[in-house]
Amino acid sequence: MTPSTLTARTSHARIRALGRDLDIEYRWISPEKTAAPLIIFLHEGLGSVSMWKGWPDQACAATGCRGLVFSRYGYGTSTPRPRDERWPVTFMHAQAEEALPALFRALDLEDEKPVLFGHSDGGSIALLYAAMHPDAVRGIIVAAPHIFVEDMSISSIENARRAYLQTDLPAKLKRYHQDPDSAFWGWNDIWLDPAFRAWSIETYLSDIRCPVLAIQGEDDEYGSLEQIRGIQRRAPQTRLCIIPDCRHSSYIDQPGQVIAIMEDFIKNLN
Repeated sequence: MTPSTLTARTSHARIRALGRDLDIEYRWISPEKTAAPLIIFLHEGLGSVSMWKGWPDQACAATGCRGLVFSRYGYGTSTPRPRDERWPVTFMHAQAEEALPALFRALDLEDEKPVLFGHSDGGSIALLYAAMHPDAVRGIIVAAPHIFVEDMSISSIENARRAYLQTDLPAKLKRYHQDPDSAFWGWNDIWLDPAFRAWSIETYLSDIRCPVLAIQGEDDEYGSLEQIRGIQRRAPQTRLCIIPDCRHSSYIDQPGQVIAIMEDFIKNLN
C-alpha cells in the first residue's frame, strides 16, 4: 500500500491536551469485532499511522483483536509542532498522563481495558501509562523501550541528525508526515538536549500491575538489553523476549516472530 492509500482511511479526533486543542490522526483496525480485545499501537520517535504500514493489521488478524493506530501530536497528519516549540524533558510523561487519556475520552474508550503495544518512545509511554493508570490496561507489550538514556542511544540519534541534514531523509519522512521538520526536530532536539541525559522512568516501573512483554533485538543500535532487563527487575511479572539478528525495529526485522510472541502473550491474558 502507498502512503496515500494508508492515510485515506484515517480520521481525526479533536482533543484538549498539553495546553491546547489538537487534532489527532487515528485509524481503526477491524472495529466490527466488538467483543475482541483492543490493541492500541504507540509509535516510535519518528513514527506515525502510515509509517506502521500494514503490520498492525497483520498483528490484529493473527491475534483476533481489534486495533487502533494513531499519530501523536507533531506527527503524521496530527497537529504539527510549532517551529519554535521545544519539547520538555517530561514530554513522554505528559503523553501518558494527559494526551493518551484525552484521546481515549474523545474515542469513547474510557471503559476499555486495552493492550498497549509501544515501540521505542512509544514503549516508554506505554510503560508510563501503565504505571500512572494501573487499572486501565489489560497488558502491555513494549518493543525496544527506553527506561533511561545511554551513550549508544545518543550516538545513534546524533547519526540520525547528520542524516537528516546531509541526505534525503527529509524527503523520505515526507511520505509519512505532513510536516517532517515537526516530527524530526521535536524528537531529535529533546533527545540531544544535555538536560535529557538525566531522564529516567525507572522509579515508575514498580507501579505497573499488569502483565508486561518486553521485546528487544540483540543488535539494537538505540539501546542495550539493560533497558528491558531493568523493566523486569522492577516489574517482576515482565516476560523478556530477546531476538537475535534484529535491530531496533523488531516488528520490521522479525515481523513473524514478534507476532507469534504477541499471539501467545495475548492468549494468556484472556
